[in-house]
Amino acid sequence: QVQLVESGGGLVQAGGSLRLSCAASGRTYGMGWFRQAPGNERVLVARISSSGANTYYVDSVKGRFTISRDNTNGAVYLQMNSLRPEDTAVYYCAAYGSPWSGNYDVWGQGTQVTVSS
Repeated sequence: QVQLVESGGGLVQAGGSLRLSCAASGRTYGMGWFRQAPGNERVLVARISSSGANTYYVDSVKGRFTISRDNTNGAVYLQMNSLRPEDTAVYYCAAYGSPWSGNYDVWGQGTQVTVSS
């Protein structure tokens, strides 16, 4: 079973930047970043295809966040710029663990991002 480990979270002032990293222990396919704020459901923020050619962003982060991946080492990244207090959440990396996975079936432990106003 592939394992995912996130890093790069922290405390930043509004307008600042953070880069999240997700290391994978094995082969992954489609990957995504989700976030969950206190009292809210976990929601998709951005996703990237196996090849990296296709990406998707939720409207609230378009133009500010960039998802990318390095298939030489299985890592996926989330560059977050112009951060806002409403971006505060635990961010999770997720992956399709196999070609026949019907959904994200591998999850990381999460990393806290806190944006102060």
